[in-house]
Amino acid sequence: MDKFDYDLFVIGGGSGGVRAARIAALYGARVGIAEEYRYGGTCVIRGCVPKKLFVYASEYSGAFEDAAGYGWRVGAAQFDWATLCANKDREITRLEGLYRRNLERAGVELFDTRAVLEGPHHIRLVARGASVTAKVILIATGSTPYVDNSVPGIEHTITSNEAFHLSAFPERVIVAGGGYIAVEFAGIFHGLGAEVTLVYRGEEILRGFDDDLRRGVHEAYEKKGIRVICNSVFSKIEKTADGLIGRLSDGSEIAADQILFAIGRRPFTEGLGLEAAGVAVAENGAIPVDAYSRTNVPHIYAVGDVTDRVNLTPVAIREGHAFADTVFGNRPTAVDHSTVASAVFSRPEIGTVGLSEAEARSQYDKVDIYRSRFRPLKDTLSGRDNQAMVKLVVDGESDRVLGCHILGPDAAELVQVLAIALKMGAKKADFDAAIAVHPTLAEELVTMREKVAES
Repeated sequence: MDKFDYDLFVIGGGSGGVRAARIAALYGARVGIAEEYRYGGTCVIRGCVPKKLFVYASEYSGAFEDAAGYGWRVGAAQFDWATLCANKDREITRLEGLYRRNLERAGVELFDTRAVLEGPHHIRLVARGASVTAKVILIATGSTPYVDNSVPGIEHTITSNEAFHLSAFPERVIVAGGGYIAVEFAGIFHGLGAEVTLVYRGEEILRGFDDDLRRGVHEAYEKKGIRVICNSVFSKIEKTADGLIGRLSDGSEIAADQILFAIGRRPFTEGLGLEAAGVAVAENGAIPVDAYSRTNVPHIYAVGDVTDRVNLTPVAIREGHAFADTVFGNRPTAVDHSTVASAVFSRPEIGTVGLSEAEARSQYDKVDIYRSRFRPLKDTLSGRDNQAMVKLVVDGESDRVLGCHILGPDAAELVQVLAIALKMGAKKADFDAAIAVHPTLAEELVTMREKVAES
């Protein structure tokens, strides 16, 4: 085919797809993009952004209590779920509008419809009942919550998608899962006033994170009154006149108004017509790609969670931009997926970058650990029994800092800056040479001198 309707057609209007479409258009490509729900994707519409707004809301209950230690007298606080949801919806609508306008200003043609592949260069726009052709196709459909349909009564549960749109605030909540989404929602609902139980199949929550962070959040949650049950799964869920009953594999029962399943996400590739275009798919539904996000079909690419590489919104954005630079900007760019910082907006917050202690010990012959645990200054007058932690994982031979892990206030903000240092190959001596900013949580990062462990 010599002539195509578009130089590039993007399937999926999330963060990665939008960035790729806009940059490609700015390079002069004729670009079309299709999104079946709302532009902005999971992160903006029903993920990172609304979740962080809910986290902010959940922190006020503790702030009101802490104020007394600082001389403030506040009246009885009242929380209104409907107000929070309405204000959140207004902000999400504003953000979606920005995404649309930025695409339109760049010259991208938008289609509000599901799009599926009909062949190597053909895309069917389902809602329009029409097809278009494209020289290059980018798949950026993201991921979707995994639901365990083997559990009897699973239809009575919700996922993180629905959690943002509940008509009434649930007074009793069970969260199934131990990953960052489950842990964050447990903290959110508890902070807003619900009785919360977190149920996880593994031995400890937050698998994949440094063990000190995992234990720290677990202990903090139990101090707050969040019940954490590990080594257990749901065997059955029943709907009653008073709500829901969750039956666990250990034989126990828990009553709840809502049960939120956050047991993982899966690449959203079902029904996309990938087989019609000859695109290979992994067993878990992910699309395998090379360093430049190219699939096994030379003119079809994929970025973001649908590739199941590093499933974070900023990574998808970087991949989308790199794709556009490579294919339309004549600037071949491969994304470096190492040393990617991330955060968990639990209570307390986690900021982490680089290798965990366990990962470092499996890869390096000599590993030094520096760790400091302390009570944040803000909690001294409030009387709250919170613990913060900072930890450095260091290559004992080269002195290079391999990992940095923070548990405490503003951990996410701190780790973004630390990611730059680790990316540049900073050594422990570089941290030691920096003069501390006092009094701060971050000063612990440059004042730790004694190893707490080495190998």
